[in-house]
Amino acid sequence: TDYEFNKGRLKERLARFVSGIALIQVGACTETEMKERLGRAENALFAARAALEEGVVPGGGAAFVKVIPMLQSFAEDYEGDVATGVKILIHALKCPLQQIACNAGLHGGMAAEQVLQQPVRIGLDVEGERYVDMVAEGITDPVKVSCTALRCAASAAAVFLTTEACVAKAGS
Repeated sequence: TDYEFNKGRLKERLARFVSGIALIQVGACTETEMKERLGRAENALFAARAALEEGVVPGGGAAFVKVIPMLQSFAEDYEGDVATGVKILIHALKCPLQQIACNAGLHGGMAAEQVLQQPVRIGLDVEGERYVDMVAEGITDPVKVSCTALRCAASAAAVFLTTEACVAKAGS
């Protein structure tokens, strides 16, 4: 182009492409909707960064279910409190997948058992209500996010178990 203004704009765009900077514009009709969409965009950005750092695992709770056989063999080597703790962990690792299935109107317990019987990358796609290769379908979770969630859950459980009293909703 011969126009200086256009040259400047094109150079600016080229610099963004080369340096890896992206500009994402988020719009909405109301301020509340705008904040919600902006929060989702930020969460997606942080998840993408976490995936770049440590990689991804099959999503939808499938990665948690896939480690259960290893934990079951580990539990057989111990008895007492350690074995009880591993059994509690095994039960807890099924819960994300079961809840996702229940939210989709499916039977959570059956879904967890089916995924447990499948090969490593196979999990439940609740939208299609079928068992698929989760990574190939793009249903993944960042490793960093999954590990952090597991650590935080274990920490909360430890605090709960060592507390002498608590207030909880009946039946939960």
